[in-house]
Amino acid sequence: MMRWLYRLLATMALPVATALFVLRIFRDDPSEQREFSQRFGFGARHATDAIWIHAVSVGEVQAAAALVRALRSKYPDVPITLTATTGTGVERARETLGRMIDIRFLPFDSLGCVKRFLDRVRPRLAIIIEKELWPNLLGECAARAIPVVLASATISARSVNLWRRFAPLFRNVFESSVIVAAQSETDADRFRQIGVTPNRIQVIGNLKFDLSFSHSLVEQGTALRTRYGWPHRTILVGGSTYEFEEFALLEVQRRLRVDGVDIALVIAPRHPSRFDAVAARLHSAGINFVRRSQLDTGSTSAAPDVLLLDTLGELMTAYATADLAFVGGSLLTDMGGHNLIEPAALAVPTITGSQGYNAPDITVALQAAGALTVVNDVEGLFDEVRGLVARKTERTRRGALGRAFVEKNRGTLERLLVCLEPLMAVPRHQSLTTNC
Repeated sequence: MMRWLYRLLATMALPVATALFVLRIFRDDPSEQREFSQRFGFGARHATDAIWIHAVSVGEVQAAAALVRALRSKYPDVPITLTATTGTGVERARETLGRMIDIRFLPFDSLGCVKRFLDRVRPRLAIIIEKELWPNLLGECAARAIPVVLASATISARSVNLWRRFAPLFRNVFESSVIVAAQSETDADRFRQIGVTPNRIQVIGNLKFDLSFSHSLVEQGTALRTRYGWPHRTILVGGSTYEFEEFALLEVQRRLRVDGVDIALVIAPRHPSRFDAVAARLHSAGINFVRRSQLDTGSTSAAPDVLLLDTLGELMTAYATADLAFVGGSLLTDMGGHNLIEPAALAVPTITGSQGYNAPDITVALQAAGALTVVNDVEGLFDEVRGLVARKTERTRRGALGRAFVEKNRGTLERLLVCLEPLMAVPRHQSLTTNC
């Protein structure tokens, strides 16, 4: 009964969702206009069965990139489609993976949209990175006997009760078609609590530990420091930030400069739609700043105090310039924090807020390794930055501990590929009876 009610509500909500998306596209992201039909399941048809990978946004796309390359190498004749929910995710996928695969938007979860999408992509295997679950999409995969792997799967403690309420929407899917490759034992237990059959769950780890980056990244970071006249300044990078956190970082910088500390700040807002607003705020405050998008135009000022990273795909390069990093979405109660692994992999001592509930296991483990400091507020952020600015040896020590932690936890990609291999051997539409 609940499944039919959901299908009815999803169909009724489609016009409203369409209107909201059109408004957002014209206001924030006109580049998505030409591909809006993909939201309704339209797009090119694959001639043969494909591997379909879904990554919600930028973070999941970056986690999926190494998987895509490994699958392309292992199954060169099998088409691969990667979908994302957000425009920034699609754009990042195109920057990272180019023409290697088919990249498109995930359709709305209306049954008609879902069926059109699956008819065109023809997945023999679906891989969903981390945590986005849509009832009609998964239900139709089950109806077509398409195995679905929730890769690097995670679920927050606060989401468990919500998922339990909607368990009837997923019961058949969880029993017959979904395999959970969880990030941790804690995640595995939570998936059991929401109704996934225990023998369809195994722990493989977090794909984000297997991120790959060019060895020239550090050289790019050094070049960026030189370009902005920062070779000897302490650089604090705020990654994936929101308005309050940007205020906090600017306040920390202001107070340190009053104390005579020569510190430069890189601000990388989480959402591209905020780039212009952040630039306007910096300008109105009289701050000596430059936009990263202006780097190649010759319009930069000498040795700016703040760099606004208003481009996509360059956060890792920014971290490579950093003496210290603050990872955002973590001083606000409703965001849950963002990727702590990226600065750690580059041996950058890292600070984050106390609201990082999206990845509590990683937060706790990085703290235990001595590579991460968690702060509660602006005052705590100021105290921690001030202390680390004065102790270069301590920064180096913490950075080394972070890098060692990331290296120790690599291997998820290899375990996931082992999990996927028998699924690729199962003929399409043949029922799947065991986990991987």
